[in-house]
Amino acid sequence: MALPGIYYCFPEGKHKALTLSYDDGRRADERLVGMFNRYGIRGTFHLNSGLLGQEDRIGAEEVAALYRGHEVSVHTVTHPTMARCPMEQIVAEILDDRKNLERLLKVPVRGMSYPNGSYSKEIVDLLPHLGIEYARTVRTHGGFGLPEDWLRWEATCHHKDRLIERAESFVSLHKKQYLYLMYVWGHSYEFDLDNNWELMERFCELTGGRDDIWYATNIEIVDYMKACQWLKFSASREFVHNPGAASVWLSVDGRVVEVPGGRQVELG
Repeated sequence: MALPGIYYCFPEGKHKALTLSYDDGRRADERLVGMFNRYGIRGTFHLNSGLLGQEDRIGAEEVAALYRGHEVSVHTVTHPTMARCPMEQIVAEILDDRKNLERLLKVPVRGMSYPNGSYSKEIVDLLPHLGIEYARTVRTHGGFGLPEDWLRWEATCHHKDRLIERAESFVSLHKKQYLYLMYVWGHSYEFDLDNNWELMERFCELTGGRDDIWYATNIEIVDYMKACQWLKFSASREFVHNPGAASVWLSVDGRVVEVPGGRQVELG
């Protein structure tokens, strides 16, 4: 008997995912979140809890309502260049930001982006001990692959870097033997400074509301890919057990199969 060929899929059997990531919690996030919501796009917003309510930043009392349906994540309390800081300061900046944001949101906060893109190997090694499961850098790779290291997560591009060209390439991808991820990052206030909100509007029009794209936050992508790795396959690949709580989707000889949480599914 021929053994089945199996590929991991994104939810509902999709092979493309889109996520966006915006830093600092500036007032322009209101307009950006509204745009995302209109087009069904979802993202992650990295906030400095010690700066909330200052100058043009979102107030602490606004956070839960504004970012509902998206992810709020760590950006440290005061936005230091961490590679220049003592480890005691780094621990406090990250852990206190988690605590402050969790008080506002009433959910665990498990990801971050590096303020000023600054980190070191010692900082990366520290993050799992502080409950951080991913961290986005300011480096980009221009492609649509998944990261090899969640704690050194490089995006596809900043929104100033050939955004529409890359979006057109992304939506045209069709080879289902790959999993594709487009990840865009930036700061919402840049659209005000550059007077180019129409750029993001055009991007959302191109990529939003499509049946073949999974719209996810950063942490949802991390959680889902970990759930894929937790699956327990029989040696023959004829059946699989999902020990987690969430469903995982597979392509089995081209047939999409859902593996519900806590269930064993026949694949042969």
